[in-house]
Amino acid sequence: MGHLELSSPVENAIALRALAKPIANFAYPLGSVFIYLAILVVLAETLSRLIPNDPELTRKVVHIGSGNVILLAWWLDISTEVIVSAAIIAAAIAVTSYIIPILPSIESVGRKSFGTLFYAISIGVLTAYFWQDSPQYTAIGILTMAWGDGMAAIIGQRFGKHTYQVFQITKSWEGSLAMAGASFAVTGLILWLVEGNSWQIWSISLVVALVATILEAFSKLGIDNLTVPLSSAALCFFCVQALSFN
Repeated sequence: MGHLELSSPVENAIALRALAKPIANFAYPLGSVFIYLAILVVLAETLSRLIPNDPELTRKVVHIGSGNVILLAWWLDISTEVIVSAAIIAAAIAVTSYIIPILPSIESVGRKSFGTLFYAISIGVLTAYFWQDSPQYTAIGILTMAWGDGMAAIIGQRFGKHTYQVFQITKSWEGSLAMAGASFAVTGLILWLVEGNSWQIWSISLVVALVATILEAFSKLGIDNLTVPLSSAALCFFCVQALSFN
């Protein structure tokens, strides 16, 4: 007749540690991202109360800040599955917020827009396609939109004296210049860190910045939150593949 062998306390401790390690590896990075986003939401709500007459500033601060989370995810080596899942949740929240104003301080001001939804879709698509092997292109696509569009709105509203219209949407040359400058800086800095300094990376950065700026001008219903990130990342990727860095 057999008998049950009991594991020793040491063996149990080793087993528990082995089980806890992957959970910790998953929980700590994700927790850091949630803490960052929670701080961003609190900042947005605080700004909306301190500066009630400038809701667009609050929205763009959140716009830029939420884009920067991709750098945190890159640094913490968060997996593709986690980021895509978060993007799906963000898209669901965006759809819900069009029906029920969950966080009015981060929604579009004074116009119909699906920008938040498109932003979440862009993050999901870029992460699914690039993140595992080439995360720099995911970062370039997201940050080009985050910083480019954010700075275009902030600079354009405050200093935009020379305007033009695209499909009945008024833009300013000052805002477009801010978009181009921010896009160029973001693309150039990331490529420089990954590929090293060369004339090619700055040429690619200039092309990406110009295309992103043109696409941002066509921003009806917030579609630029989809076209700018996807086009910037794809264009950058194909240009890098086409040009030699040796």
